[in-house]
Amino acid sequence: MKSSYFRPPAKLTTLLFFVTVNLCFLHTTSESVDNKAQECDFPAIFNFGDSNSDTGGLTAVYGPAQPPNGETFFGGSAGRFCDGRLVIDFLAGSLGLPYLNAYLNSVGSNFSHGVNFATAGSTVRPQNTTKSQSGYSPISLDVQFAEFSEFWKTSQVVRNKGGVFEGLLPKEDYFASAVYTFDIGQNDLTAGYKLNMTTEQVKAYVPDVVTQLATVVRGVYAQGGRTFWVHNTGPLGCLAYILDVYPLTAAQVNKFGCAIPFNEVAQYYNAQLKETVDQLRKDLPLAAFTYVDMYSIKYTLITHAKELGFEEPLVACCGHGGKYNFNNAMRCGSTKIVDGKEIVIAKSCKNPSVKVIWDGIHYTEAANKWIFNQILNNVSYLDPPVSFNRACHIFGHL
Repeated sequence: MKSSYFRPPAKLTTLLFFVTVNLCFLHTTSESVDNKAQECDFPAIFNFGDSNSDTGGLTAVYGPAQPPNGETFFGGSAGRFCDGRLVIDFLAGSLGLPYLNAYLNSVGSNFSHGVNFATAGSTVRPQNTTKSQSGYSPISLDVQFAEFSEFWKTSQVVRNKGGVFEGLLPKEDYFASAVYTFDIGQNDLTAGYKLNMTTEQVKAYVPDVVTQLATVVRGVYAQGGRTFWVHNTGPLGCLAYILDVYPLTAAQVNKFGCAIPFNEVAQYYNAQLKETVDQLRKDLPLAAFTYVDMYSIKYTLITHAKELGFEEPLVACCGHGGKYNFNNAMRCGSTKIVDGKEIVIAKSCKNPSVKVIWDGIHYTEAANKWIFNQILNNVSYLDPPVSFNRACHIFGHL
């Protein structure tokens, strides 16, 4: 007799999915109420990363992000490659802190509650190319750490001068009680493919990437940092940028339309990063580390987009033509001259609020808000499973 099993109807499967999410939300909400007295009082955020968390670093050096970037929330370019806010913006808001200004953007910046060292195109490992050659930022993680070290040393000297500086720079004790966020590594993976490396060759240098990231974390710790919030990388194989640019066979695309090899590389990097964070916990027992599974959060959003109120999760909102509304030579905001006038060719879609991907590489504000809500309300994506506002209490092994 052949074995069989019960397969629930599609509608029941969807219902079970939402029941599970709601139960996780209720559990987490109860936890936050019961432990409100233990919430951390983070006075500042110091962020290191790439375009997923860049709030103006790259544009301060190379010029503003073209419209329609920023159209949903800021009403215009705000240094973000997104129609609005990023996850780091929502994290800052949840603590009652202002949005982070970029370290490289000196005009009108207030650093009293933290600094953003992230720049779009940044990698952990320095790249042996120029930005014009590869598109990657020269502000790699080691440079971001050098910027932090300089800021850490000089901010108090300048702040002690009083006057306007006192209100624009963090207090000395903020450095020890701040949360240090890391969201970087995605570009290190794609960098190898741009050099025509195989998947195995890319995997071969991943250990060096996470080792260099750990070196920077240790450097921050040596200068007083004690609470670390580390994001892993998302499903690269679900980005229009990957799906459009790199040749794929039918066997290399899964049922959701994502590129299997690229997702496997991302998962390999994440496994190595997880082991590295575990080792850092052992080596730095006075520090509190949280590992955030952004891959699972983003993959859930993409693979359940319709149930969650989103449409065409692999198709970019802002772009120009093709299966994924993405053209690498004519990215979001690109223009051309027609009859003597400059017109935007790569335009925004009519309703970014129902799109997951903004420009083929980055997520929309609506998607970022959904992602943030999972971080805030579902501790199953966190290791250890302790919410953001209590992350300072995690020490050693749990």
